[in-house]
Parts: sequence; structure tokens; C-alpha cells
Amino acid sequence: MAMRISMFGYLGDGGGRSVVDAYVEELARLRDEGFRRYWTAQLPYEPDLLTVLAVALREVPGIEVGTGVVPIQPQHPMALAQRALTVNLIGEGRLTLGLGLSHRPVVEGVWGLPFDRPVRRLAEYLDGLLPLLAGEKAAATGELVTTRGSLRVPGAPAPEVYVAALGPQMLRLAGRRTAGTVTWMTGPRTLAEHVVPTIRGAAEEAGRTVRVVASLPVAVTDDVDAARAEAARQFAVYGRLPSYRAMLDREGYAGPEDAAIVGGEQEVAERLGELREAGVDEYVALPFSPDPDERARTRALLRAQDGE
Repeated sequence: MAMRISMFGYLGDGGGRSVVDAYVEELARLRDEGFRRYWTAQLPYEPDLLTVLAVALREVPGIEVGTGVVPIQPQHPMALAQRALTVNLIGEGRLTLGLGLSHRPVVEGVWGLPFDRPVRRLAEYLDGLLPLLAGEKAAATGELVTTRGSLRVPGAPAPEVYVAALGPQMLRLAGRRTAGTVTWMTGPRTLAEHVVPTIRGAAEEAGRTVRVVASLPVAVTDDVDAARAEAARQFAVYGRLPSYRAMLDREGYAGPEDAAIVGGEQEVAERLGELREAGVDEYVALPFSPDPDERARTRALLRAQDGE
């Protein structure tokens, strides 16, 4: 089974420059290195990702982008569909729209919005969003989310929609309704025994096919202990958030440093092979080493392992 390899990153602060300029430069560099898709997170305190992607897609041809992921709670389905279609018109169909439900501390603590009934909330959100993206009228009256009306964005292709799904109900919903799932901090055994069979089983029952996109930190290095310590430091928060903590526990990992793919070229290639065997269609790599030479080694190995 072939496994596509893409890259993952954050908008960050631009390193003292314009965030938009820095992102355009990074997207062009990854394109020139041979990568075909760049997934980017929307963090609650960073610039608006879709606006940045609109500029970047206009400036940098020849590479796709994905949102990994945009939270649904602070925006109505019609507003998100309007923005996503506009970005995909600019990018000539190169946008993949990854959606997620964020986390209770952000949703309730920062936005002051309810975090209850997440599966129903996402289902009702998709009831409004998916018809609008397909150029159809939405007529969805829900208990939590209601969407009525249509959009006019002539010539805009409908982006594929992926859902950040980890629990069984969310995975089944993603399998029935979307192009697939995007996971984070989820190891190969959990992917093989839980994520892949659950989402693909639901998709098959609905007469559909789906793709599984899995993202993990990675570092090709000769100093494994230092890299594991760096992973524990950089990704500590994901060991505390309940949804990711559940995936780490299911895998038997003590923390994010165990989920990170760390080692020499052969060891990293073997860990990528485990993801491939687990049924992952696309691995999204986050090189995390602070050493630029190690990051370059990591990207070179990833390009060599790209199987699609």
C-alpha cells in the first residue's frame, strides 16, 4: 500500500517578518523540495489561516494546502463555506478543508461557547456546510446548528472535507459523511485496531471510500535522547488534553515523546512503514528538531519515503 507524505506546520509569528510573507516563503520552499501538500494548524491566537492561504495559493502554484484543522465553533457553516470556496477559487482547487471541534478549555474558557454534545454539533454543522460547498442550498434546522440559504461563488471547486476524529462516534460520522479523518498523536496500533477499521467500516456501509491522514512529530537524529526530551517539551500540552491523552493511553505511550518518530534513517523509515501497514493513506510530518541540519535530513528522508 502506497502512503503519501506531506508536511505540517504552524503560522507562528513570522520570526519578526510578516506572517504572510514567511508562510509564502515556506510554502514555496516545500514545493521546490518536492512536497505536494502542506497542512497548517489554525491556533486560536494566531492570524486567520484561510486568509493567509488565499494569499499563499495565489503566490505559490504547484502545491496543495490543507487546514489541520479549522475549529467549527466560532463560525457559522455559511461563513466557513463562503471563505473556503473563495480560497479554493483562488487556489484553483488546491485546498483541503480539515475541520475539528477544538478543546473544552478553548471553546468554553476563551470563546465562552458550549462544548456539549460534540457529535451532534458536528453532524448538524455538516448538514449545513456540505451542501453549500457543493453549490447547493442548505436547509438544515438543527437543535444546535441551523443553516438555511445558498451561496454564489461561481467557478469555485468544492474542497474535500476531513474531520479530526478520534472517538468511535466521530469516526463513524466522518466515515459516513466526509473524505476522511486527520489524526494527531495517534500511534500505529491504535490506527490499525481502532481508527482505520472504524472509519472504513462506516464508509463501506454508506457505499463510500475514505482516506486516513495521520500526523506525528518526526526527527532524523543521532541523539535520540535529546530529541525525545525536545519532543516532551514542545508537545507537553498534548499529553494533557483529554482527546489526545486517550490516544496516547490506548497506544501505551507515557507521553508525546513516545508518539514522536525519532531515530536514525533506518529507524524512522521503519516507523513510517508501521503507519503504512496500519492503513494510513497520508502521513503528515512535523519535523521538530531545533537543529536546521537535522530538519534537512528529516525532510530528505521523507521525500525518499513518499510512496504516492
